[in-house]
Amino acid sequence: MNNLFDNLTPVVKNLLIINIICFIGTVIFEPASRWFGVYYPDSPFFKIWQPITYMFMHGGFSHIFFNMFALVMFGPIIERMFGSKRFLNYYLICALGALVLQYGVQAIEVKQIAGSIRASTFLNFDFALDRVSTSLQLTQDQFDTLVSIYGTPMVGASGAIFGLLLAFAYLFPNMPLYFMFIPVPIKAKYFVGAYILIEVYLGFNNSGSSIAHLAHVGGALFGYLLIKIWRIKKGYH
Repeated sequence: MNNLFDNLTPVVKNLLIINIICFIGTVIFEPASRWFGVYYPDSPFFKIWQPITYMFMHGGFSHIFFNMFALVMFGPIIERMFGSKRFLNYYLICALGALVLQYGVQAIEVKQIAGSIRASTFLNFDFALDRVSTSLQLTQDQFDTLVSIYGTPMVGASGAIFGLLLAFAYLFPNMPLYFMFIPVPIKAKYFVGAYILIEVYLGFNNSGSSIAHLAHVGGALFGYLLIKIWRIKKGYH
């Protein structure tokens, strides 16, 4: 265990510590996720700091475990190639890119239902009774969708992590990866490519899920754009 942490690069180590501290904070004080998770900008729960703080919050142990596992596994090699400053910028921009795509998808959904990307004037949040009502004539599914968009925060570093996965697959496309329950190695480009395609499919075909699948895709997309803009060269063929 000591060798593992000794091999961590500075930014990865600090990101790991911050995420763990924030997770412990939400376990101790559960409402923290409502303050620091990010809401749709038109929501009465939205706060200006949330687009930054959301990426350090997580919804449960398995959520933070798999994100931090990927950070520890893939982050150090990418940080060594990018340099610490550029790596941190990459991580943060991928997380923000994930949010941009998520907001775009939510805006489309809200407009389809309410005729405008701003439906707050049609929703009444009764904080005392923890109840929501609307002046619109909606189906139950449409109402539930609006309530979910306006009342459910997005949390997690998954957008940034998908950016790291994309970077690793781009830089080391033929690097063999080994996974539990799969007896043969899989090249990074195939594994990450398939993973992203699955997220795209789930994003458009699993509307009842609480997981922001297209936000994951947004993290990978912005990661790819950054790599092209920065003209990062592949390191393993």
